[in-house]
Amino acid sequence: MNINKSCSNHDSNHPKQQFDQNYPIEYTIDLIGSKWSIGILRELLNGNRRTHQLTKALPGISSKILTLRLRTLEKHGIIQRKVYPEIPPHVEYSLTEKGRELQPVIAILKQVGQRLLSQEDAFCPLKMNAKVT
Repeated sequence: MNINKSCSNHDSNHPKQQFDQNYPIEYTIDLIGSKWSIGILRELLNGNRRTHQLTKALPGISSKILTLRLRTLEKHGIIQRKVYPEIPPHVEYSLTEKGRELQPVIAILKQVGQRLLSQEDAFCPLKMNAKVT
């Protein structure tokens, strides 16, 4: 049985891609593959977060991109948004059961990244003042 899934982890200027069950890796990468989506998931694996906490934990992310990533992850059932009826409104994000299924993937990415970065010749563009040779 072939079930097509539509996924768009990008802004509205990019067309949606179609995936079927023969391409589960591609589907997952398209869904969570941006550095910001991975960062959001990493933070939510440590507990519920408010928008300002995510902004602080993800240096360099704009509020527009954060909102887009949060909406995409929520649309796909990876995270949930809870609004508390307070003044000012208090919004909190958490992982859904579907989102928690991604924990082993994030853990493996972290382990591999740590091993690769521990090698002498590792280049990390996220480090301040890193130079490309």
